[in-house]
Amino acid sequence: MAVADAHGLAHVTMRRVAADLGVEAMSLYHHVANKDALLDGLAEAVVQEVHDQVAATGSGAPDADWRATLRRRFLTARSVMLQHPWAPGLLGSRPAAPAALLAYYDEVLATMLDGGLSYRLAHRGLHAFGSLALGFAQELFPAPPADAAATTPSEAERAALAEAFPHLAAMTAAEIHDADGDVLGWCDSQTEFEFTLDLLLDGLERARSGED
Repeated sequence: MAVADAHGLAHVTMRRVAADLGVEAMSLYHHVANKDALLDGLAEAVVQEVHDQVAATGSGAPDADWRATLRRRFLTARSVMLQHPWAPGLLGSRPAAPAALLAYYDEVLATMLDGGLSYRLAHRGLHAFGSLALGFAQELFPAPPADAAATTPSEAERAALAEAFPHLAAMTAAEIHDADGDVLGWCDSQTEFEFTLDLLLDGLERARSGED
């Protein structure tokens, strides 16, 4: 985790981790089978950190609104992701969900059920929240490569794109913002995250009231 925080996820290799530990790379294989196992362990550690941070904030008053409880949980998870901006990419790349992740979503589900949502509506809520429950928004388009400057479209290419996709181009021009130290992705600023989260929470509450 320290290597990823300091240098990025691409630098988390058996050789680099072993060097930081002051041991030979081959000695790591006594503890993990390969790099994939190392990354699986890192994913588990990140989710466990989310668990620990959520537990540290407390669950609030026993009669707290379920929306407030989930909002606090998801924003706490986001604080962890902001400390480890490589984590969303890592969690999205693992072929199997960490056990801690299943426990985390089970707690999210329990909060909705305790709030009066049916299993049917809570199931839809889980789908709607998606990665927001872990504190980040899944990007619609892939992030630009590290050498993005080398692939920046020319003025003519941008004009052609704007002509082909006028609405996307206009939205991008209106909404584009610089990274301000609080952005996990181009469309994952704190303001955008909270807007989407509140929209979903309020919508689910309206749907819950309609089931009563």
